[in-house]
Amino acid sequence: MITYLYWIGALALAVLSLYALGYRLKAWKGAAATSISILLVATLAYFFHFQQIFVKHWGGVMSVSVPEGQKHIAATWKDDHLWIENYDPKTNTCIFKEYARGATLEGKVLIKNCNPIKAN
Repeated sequence: MITYLYWIGALALAVLSLYALGYRLKAWKGAAATSISILLVATLAYFFHFQQIFVKHWGGVMSVSVPEGQKHIAATWKDDHLWIENYDPKTNTCIFKEYARGATLEGKVLIKNCNPIKAN
């Protein structure tokens, strides 16, 4: 629900800028540029910041895939960051990875010679 409100707000701001700058002030180029900028900033902010916060605090849906050949062990939240633990049986390594959209500023911890109990 919060995601819908976010996008309705972003679209409302874009339409409001078109109305205020384009219709009222007759500055259609500036209105178009402002509306596009608002939508671009809203999209980037959602995918690179707000998505995990919305899912954790207000509910929502977020999909993360386990890499091929690995087994999922656990997932946990640290502040507003999702950390996922997988096991790679080929290298006998446990991998703690921070999930971030766009693969920006992701943390990663490798534990060598890891033998998790559930790695059957």
